[in-house]
Amino acid sequence: GFKMAEQDGGNVVDAPSQEGVQDLTAMVQTLLQQMQDKFQNMSDQIVSRIDEMGSRIDDLEKSLADLMAQAGVDDSK
Repeated sequence: GFKMAEQDGGNVVDAPSQEGVQDLTAMVQTLLQQMQDKFQNMSDQIVSRIDEMGSRIDDLEKSLADLMAQAGVDDSK
């Protein structure tokens, strides 16, 4: 009944080949790197948009202060 795979020098059919494992590992590493790059890209975009919104809010505050000064409203208490 039971034969060991090493007896006839053949590989066990279910065991993945070393090349197959290396290919799979390389594919997974590439996929993870691509995902990391995409997340980094999205993160950078979000940060730059937040910075942009911050400077827009600063501009808005200056404009409001100017308008209030023109209207004669004293902001300092």
